[in-house]
Amino acid sequence: MFSEELAKYDWDETTAQIMAMTAADVERALGREHLDDRDFMALISPAAAPYLEQMARRSRAITEQRFGKTISMFIPLYITNSCTNSCVYCGFNRHNKIKRVILTPEEIEQECKAIKKLGPFENLLIVTGENPLLAGTDYIEKALQVCRPYFSNLTIEVMPLSAEDYERLTHSGLNGVICFQETYHRERYKVYHPAGMKSNFEWRVNGFDRMGQAGVHKIGMGVLIGLEDWRTDVTMMARHLSYLHKNYWRTKYSVNFPRMRPSESGYQPNVVMSDRELAQATFAFRIFDPDVDISYSTREEHSFRNNMATLGVTTMSAGSHTEPGGYATHVNSLEQFAISDATSPERVAADLRALGREPVWKDWDRIFDEA
Repeated sequence: MFSEELAKYDWDETTAQIMAMTAADVERALGREHLDDRDFMALISPAAAPYLEQMARRSRAITEQRFGKTISMFIPLYITNSCTNSCVYCGFNRHNKIKRVILTPEEIEQECKAIKKLGPFENLLIVTGENPLLAGTDYIEKALQVCRPYFSNLTIEVMPLSAEDYERLTHSGLNGVICFQETYHRERYKVYHPAGMKSNFEWRVNGFDRMGQAGVHKIGMGVLIGLEDWRTDVTMMARHLSYLHKNYWRTKYSVNFPRMRPSESGYQPNVVMSDRELAQATFAFRIFDPDVDISYSTREEHSFRNNMATLGVTTMSAGSHTEPGGYATHVNSLEQFAISDATSPERVAADLRALGREPVWKDWDRIFDEA
C-alpha cells in the first residue's frame, strides 16, 4: 500500500530539497527524456521560475505529441451534500447549518436530461458528500444505473470505498474514480479533517491502491492548493503517481491541482498559489509524465483556462454547478464551493476552437464495457 511507500519520505526534508534546487538542477531536468522525482522537484522549485517559457514550450510539444490538439470535456453532477465529515475548508462540513439534499433516482434523471440540453456532454462526473449510511455504495450504484443511458463515460468522486465495492460499481457503468488526497502531510491532515471517515489518513491515501486492485479504468488524483506548501504536496503526488504506474500499469491516470475557492465554511487558505505557479506545476507534471491527463475545473478563470488549454491541459469542465440538483431540481441548494468560470459550454467550446483546439465530448464508449 502507498502509505508504506509514503513513510519513506520526510515532509520537511522534501521541502528543503526543493528549496535547495539550483538553475543547474533545472537545466539538467529539462535536458533529460525520462525524469525522476528529483528532476520533478527541480521543475517546481523557485529556481525554475526563470525557465517558465522553456517549460511551456516543452509541455506544449509533449502534449500535442501524446494527445494531439484535443480537450476532453466533462461536467459534474452533485447528487448530495449530505456529509458526516468535518473538513474545515468545505461547504459540506456537517456542522454547517444548511439544507441537506439527497437526490432521488427520479431527480437524478431530471438532472441528466437538463445537462444534455446544455451541450453534447458524454463524460459525467458524479459527486457526493461522504455519508455511507444515507448515500453509500447502494445509492451510488443506483445513480450510476440511472445516468448510464444518458452518458457514455461515468466517473465518481465519492467517499473512498473497498476494492470489492469499486469492482462492483464497474459492473454498473463505472469507468473512473477521482479522489483528492487534499494534502499528503500526515500530521497536518488531521487538523483539516478532525472527524468523520475522512479523518483516517491511511484509508484515504490507500484508496488508490484499492481502485487499482479493482481494475478501475481511470484514476484521478489531486491535492487541494491552499492547505500546505504546494510544492511539497505536488511532489508527494508525483511520487504517488509513479508508484501507481508501477503497480497498476493498465490503469490510466489524471491529476488536478484545485486552488481553494470561497465556500460556506469561510476558511481562508494558508497558501496562495499564483497563476504562474499553477502553470509551473502543470508544465512540470506534463514533462514528468507525458501520458497523464491534466484536468482544470471551473475553479479557474476562463481566460487562464484558455491560455493553459494550448500548453498542457487536456481535460476541462464547463457549465458546472457544485450544488446538488443545481441544473434542474434544487437550484437554490448550497454549492460546495464558488466557481470562477460560469461561461456556457457552447462558449467554452467556441473559444477552444478559436485557439486551434478541438473539444472532445466523447472519448469512451459503453461498448468497451462489453468487450
